[in-house]
Amino acid sequence: MQRFVSAYGVVTLTEERKKHILAFHPDVTRCFPHFAQTLAEPELTLPSRSDPSVLICYRFLPRRRKYLAIVLKVGLEPFVLTAYLAKKPKRIIL
Repeated sequence: MQRFVSAYGVVTLTEERKKHILAFHPDVTRCFPHFAQTLAEPELTLPSRSDPSVLICYRFLPRRRKYLAIVLKVGLEPFVLTAYLAKKPKRIIL
């Protein structure tokens, strides 16, 4: 289990969630060193379209030419749901 400091409290990445990320988003494997900075200082944070307690933290990774997106469930004990690489952040629909 790993813990990261963020604006939303100390965020936990469990082994189960890490296995999920590796299984469904293997391209994120080399991006784990960027998790701490992405959670501590995201370049952009957007709410989930379907769940107000879920946020997506983005940081552009120049060498990959993609955004690292880390999906958080916030609350008393925030934790990482998943992470993936994206060409661009999701749009906010108002």
